[in-house]
Amino acid sequence: MNTHTPMIIEALRSPMGRIKADGAFVDLHPTELLAQVLVALVNRTGIDPAEVGDVITGCVSQVGEQSATPGRVAWLAAGYPEHVPSTTIDRKCGSSQQAMAFAAHAVAAGMHDIVIACGVESMSRVQMGSARMGADPFGPSYLRRYGGEQVSQGTAAERVAARWRISREALDQYATRSHHCAHAAARSGQFDNEIVPVSTPAGMITADETIRPGTTAEGLATLKPVFVDDRLSQRFPELGDWRVTAGNSSQKTDGAAAALIMSERAAIRLGLRPRARFVSFDVRGDDPLMMLTAPISSSRKVLEKAGMHIGQMDCFEVNEAFACVPLAWQAELQGDPAKLNPNGGAIALGHPLGASGLRITATMLNWLETHGGRYGLQTMCEAGGMANSMIIERL
Repeated sequence: MNTHTPMIIEALRSPMGRIKADGAFVDLHPTELLAQVLVALVNRTGIDPAEVGDVITGCVSQVGEQSATPGRVAWLAAGYPEHVPSTTIDRKCGSSQQAMAFAAHAVAAGMHDIVIACGVESMSRVQMGSARMGADPFGPSYLRRYGGEQVSQGTAAERVAARWRISREALDQYATRSHHCAHAAARSGQFDNEIVPVSTPAGMITADETIRPGTTAEGLATLKPVFVDDRLSQRFPELGDWRVTAGNSSQKTDGAAAALIMSERAAIRLGLRPRARFVSFDVRGDDPLMMLTAPISSSRKVLEKAGMHIGQMDCFEVNEAFACVPLAWQAELQGDPAKLNPNGGAIALGHPLGASGLRITATMLNWLETHGGRYGLQTMCEAGGMANSMIIERL
């Protein structure tokens, strides 16, 4: 085996905090949140932080408290060596998954032996969309090409549900499943190995506060759709029955996650046992007005690159930005539905944008280990009609 082969040594995450006045992390600066996860990663693996070559950080809203290269600030806040640099990546919802891919690429290229990939998003303190500062980020040429107006992700979710003929009932049933799976996982201790306690001014947070075990499809059915727009009904005739609600969409959440990526030779030298290796990566774009469909083509491509088929995957994590995303993916890829987000997803656990990709990796890797699985595929839909996908092999 190539000694530059990148390995996942460890993957950890914070608990997920809700966006509310008394939310778990509402009084915690985002760099303090990430710093605690970085400390836990270093302590658990026992590495010398001076050996880290780079800290690659996913963060979407790089403004306000998240504007000063948050990975760099968090690293220094943790008391670690000043010579270790950091950079910040914004590939929207897949930012920290992309951070992990870039970390793996750096190791495979021989640029570094040890890289930390991480992600953070404090959606209670830095609101989603705040980086726009009220301005139009698209410009006239883009808007001319795409009909004069960019649609929201919520409208895109409605279009996906309509195109794949996913009913409101199916969306609510799937959302209910997400909460019940996450609750069962938490109750059984499935998350214990991936969650690190986080100290806040209000006390120690040790568990996700986003899971609602009492969720029912009947209860979700009482919620009103949140993206109804008569103008868009005229523009997109397929929009008939509006069906996307807060209940069948991901939760805005505060959270952080981190992974230690290391070359095989460094792992041997340090006596560390890798938990997984990377099999293949893909990143892909699709129609920005559908926006949420690229995980389908990207998953097909990442399987093709690996020379594998969906039946060889023991687990697939498809980010639950909206319930229609994994349901449309499942309709196209035809994987075993029991292997799809078996611990629940962003509907129950929340979606801290810049941290979600690595949150999913930590959850998927732990599931593979506790259930004896070998291969896992994860994919993230992203604003602008993009997606990145990855296959890992548990070792």
